Amino acid sequence: MKLILESCDAQRPDRRAIASCIAEIASNMDDSLARELTDILLEGDPVDIEIDANNSSSAFRALRKLNVEYAIVE
Repeated sequence: MKLILESCDAQRPDRRAIASCIAEIASNMDDSLARELTDILLEGDPVDIEIDANNSSSAFRALRKLNVEYAIVE
């Protein structure tokens, strides 16, 4: 399943927590790429990631907890 991470609405976003979440939920993602994508997201640009459909509900919950807005692309 493909997700577009659109923005982060947290007042003080936790870069490490967001990068860790992206690395954990995304398919074939290493930590350095997750940190790069986090920086891009926090600068205001959308980021595309691919997640495993089996873990989608926990991925959505983790992203909502971090105040990351996302859109699902089928």
